[in-house]
Amino acid sequence: MTLQPLTPVNCAGLLQPGCSLLQLDGEVLLFGQKGWPKRSCPTGVFGVRFKQGVMKLRAISFSHDSSYLPPLRCPAVCRLDPYDGLPESYLIHGGRTPNNEISSSLYLLTVDSHGCNRKLTLCCKEKEMVGEVPGARYGHTASMVQSRGKTACVLFGGRSYIPAGERTTESWNSVVDCPPQVFLFDLEFGCSSAHTLPELSDGQSFHVALARDDCVYFIGGHSLTSDSRPPRLFRLRVELLQGSPLLSCVTLDTGISISSAIITRTGPTQRYIILGGYQSDSQKRIECTSVSLDEKGIHFEMTEPPNWTPDIIHSRTWFGGSAGEGNILLAVPTEGRPSQTDMNYFYLVSFPTEGEEKEEEGTVGCSQESTDYDDSTPLEDSEELYFGREPHELEDSSDAEGDAYNKKDEEDESQSGYWIKCCLGCQLDPNKWEPYYSTELHRPAMIFCSRGEGGHWVHAQCMELSETLLLRLSRGSKKYFCLDHGGLPYQEMTPTRQLLPLKRTPMKVKDRRTPPTIKITPAKKSFFRRLFD
Repeated sequence: MTLQPLTPVNCAGLLQPGCSLLQLDGEVLLFGQKGWPKRSCPTGVFGVRFKQGVMKLRAISFSHDSSYLPPLRCPAVCRLDPYDGLPESYLIHGGRTPNNEISSSLYLLTVDSHGCNRKLTLCCKEKEMVGEVPGARYGHTASMVQSRGKTACVLFGGRSYIPAGERTTESWNSVVDCPPQVFLFDLEFGCSSAHTLPELSDGQSFHVALARDDCVYFIGGHSLTSDSRPPRLFRLRVELLQGSPLLSCVTLDTGISISSAIITRTGPTQRYIILGGYQSDSQKRIECTSVSLDEKGIHFEMTEPPNWTPDIIHSRTWFGGSAGEGNILLAVPTEGRPSQTDMNYFYLVSFPTEGEEKEEEGTVGCSQESTDYDDSTPLEDSEELYFGREPHELEDSSDAEGDAYNKKDEEDESQSGYWIKCCLGCQLDPNKWEPYYSTELHRPAMIFCSRGEGGHWVHAQCMELSETLLLRLSRGSKKYFCLDHGGLPYQEMTPTRQLLPLKRTPMKVKDRRTPPTIKITPAKKSFFRRLFD
């Protein structure tokens, strides 16, 4: 495992204790904050990018038919893998807002669209539940179970405010553990049912929940009643029978004393790493535990932790979340050091996954991606076609706005291809690219479509452009639209400037002789008039 320090770029204040990290459509999303500072971003959801020790955030937009998703901290977050034709999604229940309001709503978060310029749009829908619905809470868990071809969501634990009838002036904002009930959600019909088990006699919060098939394991947790973190481990089995479900619970003696831990998955065979958390109010748990689930049950194994830095060892608190398979984003407060401008130190902790372990044993993977781009001849200035963009828009600027599209924020093209999809009819495969124009080397010629939010790149070949036309268009300063946004060769010409004609005033000739004038008296005028008459 490795511990890599991260440098945040204009986003250090956005990560606070209680935030959640989600993984949708290959993107790592940060959820649970108010929004981008000094900028309007009401969703509070950001895409997280790690590249060469730098962490950047990009604001994520929601579809127009989405429900409002408040910034929730410490909610119950559950991932739903694709099944029965349904896309991957997340269930979000409860949580606490920055204004100390506790939610009781249930949201379903899915991907609405993923544009060709990698702009991710999410869709959030609030689901209405009927029956025995759980109240407002935070610090609880939600897990998915499968039994007899059915799927249900298991919700357990958490804490909430004292009931309204029991509140006093001194205890108005005091919280208590929720009753130790297990709630089952039927997502297909929107039904909820509550179940009480004798083994679950005390409430617990900020515990760990791992699910496999029809079993859910509850590990650790904090109890407000005893103010302790006992090494508890429960196995809850859910049988989704016809009619009412059957629940059974068993107490195991191999638990862990921990709360507020971070979990990351290291392989498809139900293997996880538990990192962080607390053993007591004044003691962090700096050990790492490997957890595996199989048909026989749950197995724990101590894993060597990374080489912690002094800032991590001596800090009182830490927080974070899973940033993808085998990766954990860890944040440590600077704790009021005047020399530090940022509020937190950030680290990326990486653990070997199952695929990497197999490669270390001698199994060499095969990849179709080309890695020889650095050895290729660079494009000439006339061959790098950037249509409708100014030079300063392509430079790596990290201003306070931070939400503008930045080409260098994208992933390395040598590792992830070059804009795999450009338009609806795109049939090009960048991993098997064959040059179509003489100006191309290892990537297709692109043209920038100015239509849409921020525009997007399309292949010149998909636009049916000839190489002569492509080169001629590259020398202009016009805006071009792709086939999906107006067709070819529709161009939006820049209006020509109307120049007013110059007024030419004749130059005066120096020493110019004027014709002589003859002065005639009125008597002479009368004489000449009578003479000619």
